[in-house]
Amino acid sequence: MDRMNEYRQLLEQVLRDHPAHPPGRPVETRLVVDRERDDYLLLDVGWGEKGRVHCLFAHLRLRDGKVWIEKDGTERGFAVELVEAGIPKEDIVLAFYRPQQRKLTDYAVA
Repeated sequence: MDRMNEYRQLLEQVLRDHPAHPPGRPVETRLVVDRERDDYLLLDVGWGEKGRVHCLFAHLRLRDGKVWIEKDGTERGFAVELVEAGIPKEDIVLAFYRPQQRKLTDYAVA
């Protein structure tokens, strides 16, 4: 299996394994995968105490042979989970940081 297909599988696995909301909560987490464009989203949808919930809290994508984390609304961070799943840090871009700030991390710049 080539590297990009392996990354696709790992992205889906990591996002699928992300902890769901506790049972009985009227908000559900939805995984949206666009394999043609290599976009992977996690959304919260439903009703909360203050009204309608429709929130994108994670957006990962494959671009130029690397995993770009566009948005990460988790405490632990998907970058950590992706490294644990086998993706090297030099293939992960923390795209939510400005390009100038990325060089200060242990991850890829672009």
